[in-house]
Amino acid sequence: MATNLALDQELLDRAFLLSGEVTKKAAVTRALQEFIARREQKRVADLFGKLDWDSSFDYKAERSRKS
Repeated sequence: MATNLALDQELLDRAFLLSGEVTKKAAVTRALQEFIARREQKRVADLFGKLDWDSSFDYKAERSRKS
């Protein structure tokens, strides 16, 4: 999908430097991927302390169980 964006050149230059990407499309795509990954990680981290732990669960037995 073609989209025209007015991007801050200073931010774009920093993105090129830090990411190693050489095109605007690649830099923006990587930025979006990393943004999404961070938000998804935050959602998982927000669950810490909110889930009940089943002390009887045997994760080693589950690993060897055939699907």
